[in-house]
Amino acid sequence: MNQYQFSEQDFSYMTRAIELAKQGRFTTTPNPNVGCVLVKNDVIVGEGFHQVAGQGHAEVNALAMAGSQAFGATAYVTLEPCSHFGRTPPCAEGLKAAGVVKVIAAMVDPNPQVAGKGLAILADAGIEVASGLLEQQARLLNRGFLKRMEQGMPFITCKMAASLDGKTALKNGQSKWITGPKARQDVQLQRAQSCAILTGADTVLVDNAKLNVRVDELPEPLPTQLPVRQPVRIIIDSQNRLTPELALFSIASEVIILTTELDKSQQWPHYVSHIVVPEKNNKVDLVAAMKLLAQQQFNHIWLEAGATLAGQMTECNLIDEYIVYLAPKLLGNDGKSLLNFTELTSMQDVVNLSINECVCIGDDIRITATPRKASSKPNN
Repeated sequence: MNQYQFSEQDFSYMTRAIELAKQGRFTTTPNPNVGCVLVKNDVIVGEGFHQVAGQGHAEVNALAMAGSQAFGATAYVTLEPCSHFGRTPPCAEGLKAAGVVKVIAAMVDPNPQVAGKGLAILADAGIEVASGLLEQQARLLNRGFLKRMEQGMPFITCKMAASLDGKTALKNGQSKWITGPKARQDVQLQRAQSCAILTGADTVLVDNAKLNVRVDELPEPLPTQLPVRQPVRIIIDSQNRLTPELALFSIASEVIILTTELDKSQQWPHYVSHIVVPEKNNKVDLVAAMKLLAQQQFNHIWLEAGATLAGQMTECNLIDEYIVYLAPKLLGNDGKSLLNFTELTSMQDVVNLSINECVCIGDDIRITATPRKASSKPNN
C-alpha cells in the first residue's frame, strides 16, 4: 500500500486537500480536520472539508459537489476514510458506492475504530489505495486528535506573555498591557482554534477573567460561515473558591470546574459542571485531570495560567508546546516571573526547548517552542 510512487500531480492535489482541511480548524472539535479532493481526467470535480461534528465529513461534501462525476474519479483525503457508523455513515462505503476508482490518503487514522479498516474496505472492493502522501503535513493538522488517540492525552499549548527580561507583571501585580494589540488579537485567534481554555482559580479570581474568544478582536475573518465556536473554559479549583458572581460565568457557554470535592452550597448556571478529580498533595492531580479531559474528547487545550500552574504543568511534562509573546519592555528584577517550579541545582535538570518559530506580531515577538527531551509518559 505504501510502495505507491506519487506523482507531482498527486502532491498538488493533496496539498489542496490539506488547505481545505485547515478551514475546519475552528469548528470540527472533537473530530479531526479533514479535507478531500476528487479528481477526474486531471480536473477537480469535487472538494470539501469537515466542518462540524455530526455533519458531513470531507468525503461526503466532496462527493455532493462532484455528483455523478465522482464515478471513475481519484479521491485525495488527508485522513483515512472512516469505516464505522458514528453520527454519520462510513465514508469508505460512500466512496465505494460513488464509483471512485482510487483513494490516496495522507495518513492512516489512529482511531482504533478505523486504523486501516477504511482502506481495507476500499481495497477489498477493488479500489486502488495508497497512503503516506504528505503525511507529516497531515499530522500537523490534527496534533491534538492524534495525541488523544495515540497516547490518551490532550495536546497542550501553554501561552505566556512577558517583557524582554522575562517578567509577566510588576511587583504590585499590574500587567495591562505588556504586549500590544496585535499580539492580543493573535491570542484570540489561537483561542478560537482550541477545544478548551484551561486556567487555575487564581487567574480567574485575580483578573476576573472571562476567558472567551472576543470576536471583535479577531485579526481576520474566520474561514467559515458558521458562528465563532467558544472553547470550553476549564478551571482548576481545588479549594472551591470560585463563585457564580464572577465575570467568567456571565457568558453562557460551557464551563467545567475541576475540583477535589464537590461544594453543593452554590447555585450554578446550567452551563457549568463540576468534575471531581483525584487529589495529589491536597490539590487536583494534574496528570489524572488531563487523562480525564482526553476521555471527555478534548483534543487541543490552550493553557493560559499564572506562573504556579504553568510551572506545575511543566514539571509534570504535560506541556507539548509553548507560545511566548515577548514585548520590547523591561519590568525590572522585582517583576513576576513566567514560571514557578522547584528550584533546579544542576544544568542537567533544566527544561530544554527547541524553537520552532520566531515571528514579529506587531511590536512584539511570538516564539513557538517545544520540549526537546520531554518524557514519553507524564510524571505521576
